[in-house]
Amino acid sequence: MDNMKMTDHTTTNWTTFLGFDVGKDTIAIFDSASGQHHILENRAAPLRRFLKTCDPQSYAVCEATGGYEGCLLDCLLACNITCHRADARKVKSFIRSFGTLAKTDAIDARALADYGRERHARLAVWQARSTAQVELQTLAHHRVDLVKLRAAEKCRLQAPQAKIIRPFCRKLIAHLDKQIATIEREINRRIASDERLARTVECLLAMPGVGQITAHTLCAFLPELGTLTRRQVAALAGLAPHPRDSGKMHGYRRTHGGRPQIRTALFMAAMSARQHDQQMRAFYQRLIKNGKKPIVAITAIMRKMIVILNARMRDMEMLHQS
Repeated sequence: MDNMKMTDHTTTNWTTFLGFDVGKDTIAIFDSASGQHHILENRAAPLRRFLKTCDPQSYAVCEATGGYEGCLLDCLLACNITCHRADARKVKSFIRSFGTLAKTDAIDARALADYGRERHARLAVWQARSTAQVELQTLAHHRVDLVKLRAAEKCRLQAPQAKIIRPFCRKLIAHLDKQIATIEREINRRIASDERLARTVECLLAMPGVGQITAHTLCAFLPELGTLTRRQVAALAGLAPHPRDSGKMHGYRRTHGGRPQIRTALFMAAMSARQHDQQMRAFYQRLIKNGKKPIVAITAIMRKMIVILNARMRDMEMLHQS
């Protein structure tokens, strides 16, 4: 849901639903108005030529495909065509609900158009992203990958039979340390040069437990912060407890889903807040006293923190606009 905004579409009369199955080199398109399939190169020029022939009242749907959909989204915005970037898991379940087991680009493109026709009133519309936001998220993604790689090398270094490879592991870890530090400096520079991002980081750092890495992670992976309800932000952070009830059975409610980068960052922030914030420490101790497991209490702190941060960001933006 990156950079999406919930909009009321119930009063819009869409004439056409377009499904775009995006690949690295080509895009398969289904046009519901004509019932025709098209194959275009994944480049701006052919995409714009096609979109200019579409009705302005078209609704487009594509999937997140590791960034290969970026050119298409930019072209859709430039042509003023409403678009939703769908969760591939939800679209896959939608296709299977019809008993369809076959998979081709044409089938997927048509399914995306059908998905938009049936659910557009409840779908979030893709919004233009600033260059600073795109660059920050790219840098933050790369940092996350390097940190995971460093952690894997440190585990390999401790393996019982790792004596012969330890010199190589140490060299790689040292190199990764330098790369991560360089990326963090670049992230700091990008945030300092953007007024809104700098203002956001300052607001986030005001909460006890939130350090620079957590603030940068929230900026990069949760740009909607301050525009969501408390339930929406908890769900996006993967901190909303989901019921598992059926008949007389009331199952254990677990948190799952959401954006894993946010959850990881908030876990470290919650551990720090439990130690250094008096209110959070009292909240944690009260939950433990009531019989909650430590991990459940920490998760509750994480949820409390992101809800508070969302409210603070909303208030800050309202104050800045007034």
